[in-house]
Amino acid sequence: MSWSGGKDSAAALHALLCAGDHEIVALLTSVSEEYRRISHHGVREALLERQSEAIGIPLEKVYLPSNQGRPCANEVYEQIMADVMAKFYAQGVRTVAFGDLFLADLRAWREANLAKADMRGLFPLWKRDTTELAHEIIEMGFKAYLSCVEGAVGPGFVGRPYDAALLRDLPAGIDPCGEYGEFHSFVYDGPIFPKPVAVRVGEIVVRDGRYYADLLSEEAPTPVARVADSIPPV
Repeated sequence: MSWSGGKDSAAALHALLCAGDHEIVALLTSVSEEYRRISHHGVREALLERQSEAIGIPLEKVYLPSNQGRPCANEVYEQIMADVMAKFYAQGVRTVAFGDLFLADLRAWREANLAKADMRGLFPLWKRDTTELAHEIIEMGFKAYLSCVEGAVGPGFVGRPYDAALLRDLPAGIDPCGEYGEFHSFVYDGPIFPKPVAVRVGEIVVRDGRYYADLLSEEAPTPVARVADSIPPV
């Protein structure tokens, strides 16, 4: 399961578990090697680990190198992922599931790279109406915080719970599931969690025009270092 730690990944995983047609052997997440946070989402590695433990599915972390203060180069990323897919293929895995909703070019790119490894992609939420799906995610009992928000959405949304009030408040033109990358989330409770992850919202910071909420485990001390300096570039 390609796993970002966010609501769409969680909803896709839930759909797979309910269908019962596949064995989920791992949650696969890319993490910044230098910053130790989830790529794009900015969530701390330690919180990702607690999330996986709470769900009860093994976590497979893929560390992405920094590129002189810039995101990992695409060709480097593709080679790293090819090596990871080869490892899983040798273990008998033939399918990778994604929480993508409707971006056809992204799906095509994923499928082309998987085909090189003689594997295929699975998209349980594909072409779901995002307004209906957003409300369904909330109604099913998933609980999440927005961990990263694009500047176009506005600073008042980062760190907020993903709930009906947030959906009502989103500016016009923003997809309610954030499928264009308008925002990212971290899920800490819901039907796939035998037990929730204890999490709180820490400092709100800006990095490269994006707003980030530094999510922390309940017992974690408040960081002394500048949080903005620990957010990986996108």
